[in-house]
Amino acid sequence: MNPAARLLRPAILLAVVPLVACAPATRVVLLPHSSGKPTAVQVSTPQGNTVLDSPYAQADVGSRGQVTTGATDAKTVQKRYGAVLEKLPEPLHFRLYFNIGTSELTSESQAELQSILEQATSRPGSEIFVTGYTDSAGSSAANDALSLRRAEAIRQMLIGMGFNADRVIAVGRGNREPLVPTQEHMPEPKNRRAEIEVR
Repeated sequence: MNPAARLLRPAILLAVVPLVACAPATRVVLLPHSSGKPTAVQVSTPQGNTVLDSPYAQADVGSRGQVTTGATDAKTVQKRYGAVLEKLPEPLHFRLYFNIGTSELTSESQAELQSILEQATSRPGSEIFVTGYTDSAGSSAANDALSLRRAEAIRQMLIGMGFNADRVIAVGRGNREPLVPTQEHMPEPKNRRAEIEVR
């Protein structure tokens, strides 16, 4: 059984559509991120939700929505899907900044959105992942909420500009992973940002 593969999220998520009757209807493999950052994906079916959160975790989805989890490895992925992986474009990365304490982009960042949209739409089937961040000013809970509002604000702007809503994902990371390390409760413009990845 060597199914054909279709990559939905380059360098992150490999979704496989098998060609043989005894194989699962769909196979999802979580690949490690090129930056080494932790990643995860939720596989949703009528039977429930399954989260893959470790490199090479695998979920086989049956024709009736039943999910069986397992794991594979880099060697197996390369052997089965190497030709597909070699043809994938590298992800595109962008960074936008926010006004202090808000989910409003700075004027410079607002002006960059059209270019991001054009580059994303030039890749058929691409997905956009938006991760919002804050500086360390404020409480952790407030920063988590603000970072998600920031990511959602960009998501809504991209959807409003015509990008498919099903292919824009927004998450918040609070003041984790700062670009500029600071003391606690310290404002820092470069940490008030959103990281955008087009895959």
